[in-house]
Amino acid sequence: MKVDPEKSEGLPGIKYFISEKTDLFFLTLYNVHKFIIRFFKVAFSPPFEFKEIINQCYQVGYRSLGLISLTGFITGFVFTKQSRPSLSTFGASSWLPSLISIAIIRALAPLVTALIAAGKVGSNMGAELGSMKVTEQIDAMEVSATNPFKFLVSTRILATTLMLPVLVTYTGFVGMMGSYLNVHQNEQTSITAFFKSAFSTITFLDIFSSLLKSVVYGFTIGVAGCYQGYNAQNGTQGVGRAANMAVVLAMFMIFIEEMLIVQVINEFR
Repeated sequence: MKVDPEKSEGLPGIKYFISEKTDLFFLTLYNVHKFIIRFFKVAFSPPFEFKEIINQCYQVGYRSLGLISLTGFITGFVFTKQSRPSLSTFGASSWLPSLISIAIIRALAPLVTALIAAGKVGSNMGAELGSMKVTEQIDAMEVSATNPFKFLVSTRILATTLMLPVLVTYTGFVGMMGSYLNVHQNEQTSITAFFKSAFSTITFLDIFSSLLKSVVYGFTIGVAGCYQGYNAQNGTQGVGRAANMAVVLAMFMIFIEEMLIVQVINEFR
């Protein structure tokens, strides 16, 4: 029996296996599982919506460059400035480029980019699909023999999954440039010497883990935003709730995935 979480409180005659909140939690997990399975069935079967995928990649990638650029640059610059006094205390200022490169490539670039994308892209997907759901535009697409799940959901999830690794790579580059400006300002280090020192400690596993995180985070953001928007209810309030829950759920899952991936990767170091 499918129970609406917003309408189930206080309704007589409804029996729960454990408790109301527990049952609704597992029911939500089941619905998300079905949603993901449906995505894999639909996304990789013809016909393919290449034009819409490219359009969504443009929306996710190009339209996020401004915010990502500013955030990445400030992250690299400030992290370098904050790390300098600690290293100077031990006479290890020469290790600053290596420290910054490890921090940015391993953790900061994927995590900061994912959080920014979750707030910007995830909320946009939740609100856009939610408004289409409550105004019955999705139902109209089904009547017109168009698969709304394939056109609206699968294209957005594929776009976030494909574009987040690109954004993470770009964030890493911008963050390193911000770090270089701070190092050059204080020590007059050349850009060649800075990047030679920075990448001397970076391994293939560091780059692989960063790209793996970005793919997982992109898929999570797409699923969270599309699931909340595609299942929005209760009019305009449901649209706002879908956008809010898309951001909260995506960020929560990103931190959980960060912890799990780091544990797995560290087993190979």
